[in-house]
Amino acid sequence: MELYGDILEKQMNKETKLRIHNITPKAALKFRSEAWVLKKREEQRLEAAQMKFLRLLLRITKLDKEKNQCIRGKTGAQNIVKEIKPYQKK
Repeated sequence: MELYGDILEKQMNKETKLRIHNITPKAALKFRSEAWVLKKREEQRLEAAQMKFLRLLLRITKLDKEKNQCIRGKTGAQNIVKEIKPYQKK
């Protein structure tokens, strides 16, 4: 994906990268989420996709052994599942 290459550019600061995250991948993950019935597996996959993007954004690999909460704290990102839950139909 070309988007990942652009986001990994060293010239971009963290705030710009986070804005891109909030506009593009996050919106794609949340698209039509109000109609979803989320099972545990789907929740895990959504979280994994978000964390993959945030790790790329911060240039952190899984070998660095950074916890997800630490990465979310550095970026100010909220858990994607917690953002989706209030919009779902009951």
